[in-house]
Amino acid sequence: MYNFMQRTYKGTTIACYAGYFVQAIINNLSPILFIVFQEEFGISLTQIGSLILINFLSQTVVDLISVKVVDRIGYKKVILASHACATAGLILLGTLPRFVSAPFPALVLATVISAMGSGMIEVTISPIVDAIPSNKKEADMSLLHSFYCWGQMTVVALSTLFVWFAGNSYWYVLPLVWACVPFVNLINFTTLPFPKTLKEEEKIPLGKLFSERNFRIAMLLMLCAGASELAMSQWSSFFAETGLGVTKVMGDLLGPCLFAVFMGLGRLLFGIYGDRLDLKKAMFFCAVLCIVCYTTTAVSPNPLLALFGCALTGFSISLFWPGTFSLVSSLYPNGGAAMFGVLAILGDIGCSVGPWIVSFVSSAAQRADASLTDGAALKVGLGFGNLFPILAILGLVLLEVFRKSTGTRVDKTKS
Repeated sequence: MYNFMQRTYKGTTIACYAGYFVQAIINNLSPILFIVFQEEFGISLTQIGSLILINFLSQTVVDLISVKVVDRIGYKKVILASHACATAGLILLGTLPRFVSAPFPALVLATVISAMGSGMIEVTISPIVDAIPSNKKEADMSLLHSFYCWGQMTVVALSTLFVWFAGNSYWYVLPLVWACVPFVNLINFTTLPFPKTLKEEEKIPLGKLFSERNFRIAMLLMLCAGASELAMSQWSSFFAETGLGVTKVMGDLLGPCLFAVFMGLGRLLFGIYGDRLDLKKAMFFCAVLCIVCYTTTAVSPNPLLALFGCALTGFSISLFWPGTFSLVSSLYPNGGAAMFGVLAILGDIGCSVGPWIVSFVSSAAQRADASLTDGAALKVGLGFGNLFPILAILGLVLLEVFRKSTGTRVDKTKS
């Protein structure tokens, strides 16, 4: 019976990998087009930052709703709805802003709809893979999260090359082409089996989880994970072009694309060698490396060194998100989809707050010194981004302090 289920669920697992690829499309396509939006629609830097904020705030709202309904209605209905929203949002992004007199509200609408799809994907994909019978759950989860990185790399590379060859005027083709991915995966999911959700009496109540000190620390770590990742990756293309004076093609390939490569490699390497490492210590090392990378990017006068610091940030934050998921899943195996949803909410809040804070600090720096260029002001904002890995270090230290005081074996959890 187990072998039969394993073979049957193999397609479901692969479709879940593709689901994270879809999420990478939603979160990374628009930032590649930020400068195009500025030129074609006259959108300000503040409005661009607002699009990032709206994207992840919308995901957070969907996460809150999904926490209440996923375990009740099952994974399948939610995952099908997520891919339908992702498809519709990308189609609207490529069509609506070009045919209305006020393009910014049209961009907002497309962003909200696609973000709804991304939010539902975040809440359902990880618990689906976690619930599928397997002898190698840790490897499956690690590989699952690496697919977001490979999706980000593919979206950035192919979209950048398309804009380079076809020109900015044909940008609208990209969302329409990428919309085919969630549409095909939507059809694929309709024919696949899904594991059952936990019964209500089997789950750990959310109130009980919130009362757990270790879970509250994990929530802080998820907040820092989202903020540390997106504060750099969402601005890396714009930063490379305006701040370092490189071409758009080189900026996208050396910024967001390499960022994704390093992040994917970090998750893949820990998935292979994680049984030899202490997860919490590895996350502490990554947080320290993240501070070094942010500082290098913000203060280095050498463009190539600054871009390398930007890209290496991907490696430094690679363990934050899946590492926290693995830690909490091992501590609370009966947390259910709601537990993953709560963690996703905190991660999405971080994804919203991180880029917005960078944008806010950058704008404040320009108001204080009108001679600052957009690139120089953005460096100031990125330097302020060190706040997030510092908070992550604080959380990890508190986790260790509480472990020693209570004897909790949190440090033995592996990713």
